[in-house]
Amino acid sequence: MQFTRRAMLVAPSVLAVPALAQTWPAKPIRIVVPYAAGGGTDILARALAEALRPALSQPVVVENRAGAAGVVGTEQVARAEPDGHTLAAVVSTHVMNKYTLERVPFDVLRDVTPIAMLARNTMLLVAGVDQPFQDLAGLRAHATRSGSRLSTGSTEALSQFIGQEFARRLNAEIPDVSYRSGGQLMTDIVAGHLPLGCTSTASVTPHIPTGKVKILAASTASRTPFFPDVRTAQEQGLDGFDLSGWVGLLGPRALPEPLAARIHEAVAAAFAQEGFRARLASLGIEPDLRGPAQLKAAMEREDQIWAAASAAGHIQRQ
Repeated sequence: MQFTRRAMLVAPSVLAVPALAQTWPAKPIRIVVPYAAGGGTDILARALAEALRPALSQPVVVENRAGAAGVVGTEQVARAEPDGHTLAAVVSTHVMNKYTLERVPFDVLRDVTPIAMLARNTMLLVAGVDQPFQDLAGLRAHATRSGSRLSTGSTEALSQFIGQEFARRLNAEIPDVSYRSGGQLMTDIVAGHLPLGCTSTASVTPHIPTGKVKILAASTASRTPFFPDVRTAQEQGLDGFDLSGWVGLLGPRALPEPLAARIHEAVAAAFAQEGFRARLASLGIEPDLRGPAQLKAAMEREDQIWAAASAAGHIQRQ
C-alpha cells in the first residue's frame, strides 16, 4: 500500500481526535460566564460545575468575564485551544448580538462549537392585578381602545423584542420601558407603577404570593412547568409564536465532534442526577438539555429570526 506525503501528514492528527476525546479532561476545565457574577447564567454554570466535578478527574472552575453583552468573555473562548478545557456558558442573545451591537469581533455561529443547550428561559407577559384584562384577547381590546395609555417593561434586548412582538401581533401600540433588572420591573408592577412587563419565570415567581400579579401568557410553544396553568400565546390565537431565551454551552471553533460529544455526555450525566435537577427547580431554572446538533439548529433558527427582525426594523443596533 502506498501513502502520499499529504496522507502521512494528516493521518496523525486524524488519529489523535478519538484519543483526545477519550483522555478528556487532561487538565482543569474552565467554564467562562461572559456576564456578571450572581446572574441566572452564572448560578446555572456554578451548579453544573459542582455536579460535574465528582465524575471528572480534573477540577471545573467557573470564571466571570463580563463585558459588551457577553462578547468579551465569549471571544476568549472562541479563540482558545479547541481541546475541550475552555468552554463558555452563554444566553441566547449571543446570536442576537450580531444584529444589535455595532461590532462583534467573531462570527457568532462559525467561530464557536455548540456542545449542549442547558436550559430554557420562558418569558412571561405579566400585569398588575388591577389591570382590566385577564388574557391576550382582553389586552388587545383594552390596548386598541381610544385613550389607552399602556406601556410594557423589559430588561434587555430579548425581553424587549418579545414584549414588542406581543404588541405587534396584537395590533396594539404598547411602548417599551427599559429596566436594569427583572426585580426592579416586578417591583413596579406589584406597586402599580407599570401596567405590563415581559420577564423570566425566575423574576416573576417570588412575586406571585403577593397576589398583586397576574400572568397573561407564556412566550413558548409549550407551557412552562413552573406555571402549568398559564396558557401560551399560541393557545390564545397567536399562531407560531415561540420565543424564549436559553442557556447554552459552547466550545472554541474547530472543537472536534467526538470531543464535543464526550463533553455533552458528561453534562448529560450531571443532568441525570436527581439532586442537580432539584436544585435547578429551586432556583427557578427550567432544564432543557439538548445535544450539539440541536443547539446548532436552534442557533441557526434564531439567526434567521433576528435577521428578519432587523430587516423589518424591529431591532436596532445600539
